[in-house]
Amino acid sequence: IAFFPSLTLFLVTVTSVGQRILFLLFYHIVLVMFLWSYYQTVFTEIGRVPARFRVPRADLDRLIRATNEEEQKQILEAFAKELPVVTRTLNASVRFCEKCRLIKPDRAHHCSVCGVCVLKLDHHCPWVNNCINFSNYKYFILFLGYALIYCLYIAFTTVAYMELIWTGKIDGRFHILFLFFVSVMFAISLVSLFGYHCYLVLLNRTTLESFRTPIFRYGGPDKNGFSLGKISNFQEVFGDDRRLWFFPVYTSLGDGMLFPTQSHHLVSLANEAASPVATVATGNQSFCNGTVVNTSVAIVSPIPQTQADFKEYVNGSKSTASIESHE
Repeated sequence: IAFFPSLTLFLVTVTSVGQRILFLLFYHIVLVMFLWSYYQTVFTEIGRVPARFRVPRADLDRLIRATNEEEQKQILEAFAKELPVVTRTLNASVRFCEKCRLIKPDRAHHCSVCGVCVLKLDHHCPWVNNCINFSNYKYFILFLGYALIYCLYIAFTTVAYMELIWTGKIDGRFHILFLFFVSVMFAISLVSLFGYHCYLVLLNRTTLESFRTPIFRYGGPDKNGFSLGKISNFQEVFGDDRRLWFFPVYTSLGDGMLFPTQSHHLVSLANEAASPVATVATGNQSFCNGTVVNTSVAIVSPIPQTQADFKEYVNGSKSTASIESHE
């Protein structure tokens, strides 16, 4: 929409050929990145919960026949024992979706618009007609960032044209004046939205979690339960390859079902059976598959506590996650 008015601005206000080339080159780079990230945000398939979280028919029948809440909790706990879930409901029960009939992985929620449970659901965005979730959260943030740069660039380049109108050197053109005010208004709204999501990324928190504090099985409610520090939090969304941070390609760490968790939420898991993927800590050293990764207290847990644990888990489970995603 802004292409032809912007081209008019360059022809009228910029006299240097070198500046025109530089401005147009920057404009098209930002435009391509903006459209690319928007496409990825809209058309990336939402992260669906794998089949292994679905409660079997026999357990569902037992759940329906349960005479009290405590019996229902025990049935869900028994099934979820082999699943990597550490969050609970207000009544300390395993999070169960009655519509999808499955155990919700940590940070997953049911989207009433899409009608399914979505991995690490942030919110459903009507502007992109898609859930903002584990699969496309990086793309969404880049979309907001490039949209903000685009609007600021348009507003900045129209200032020189506005000056020519103010001094009476040229006659005003309505479409360019309209473009200036629209770009400024969108930039103002995008600053707050983009800034808010950058803030959430650095805290490793979703929009839903900022309004509804996650409740951990051990430790209770904690908004910062998934936070590992600003750098590690950023890498969880954008990956650890700096060359790809600003490109809308998939680099997020993990599978959307298992997340590093602060150790004080896992201490009591030491008395429970270790899963096939376990972090075992003894004394002042923490081991993951035989490798010392950090200092900690005694823990036996299926949940990675550090970014080192998490990356090792990711590297060892990519093939498994790929198989499950097609179930």
